[in-house]
Amino acid sequence: MQKGLILLVCTALFLGCDSIGVFEKTNFFADHHWKSNQQLTYRFTITDTTARYQIYTIIRHEDAYRYNNIWVRFTTQAPGDTVKSQLLNLRLADNRKGWLGTGIDDVFDHRIRITRSPQKLRKGDYIFTLQQVMREDPIAAILNAGIRIEKVQP
Repeated sequence: MQKGLILLVCTALFLGCDSIGVFEKTNFFADHHWKSNQQLTYRFTITDTTARYQIYTIIRHEDAYRYNNIWVRFTTQAPGDTVKSQLLNLRLADNRKGWLGTGIDDVFDHRIRITRSPQKLRKGDYIFTLQQVMREDPIAAILNAGIRIEKVQP
């Protein structure tokens, strides 16, 4: 009986996540090194044009990561639009607080918002790419990188 209740609650939570419009895709670096020539590409299909969305980068690294930030090139191609690229300096730590993400043991997760305010997105397929552009190549102690899109609740 108790196992059935736990399964029901887990299923409801899982299905509930989809209904709030969360899309997340990441790449895992098996050797914990992100090379500058590894361009990570993500496709998302937007169907709800009445909603507003926030776009985030996802970075997971080890405590051994040597920098307070990571520079990435973030590229967006909206349906029927040209490719738009921007260089982003993503802060991962500061001298006062240390790592800004959440951590367990020596692994830290960061969800860093790219959009300043919620955005209306057109219906169709979006292509996002991430590429690290640090001076050190490859950069060590990086476990995952990716994109997250969240539907903003009214």
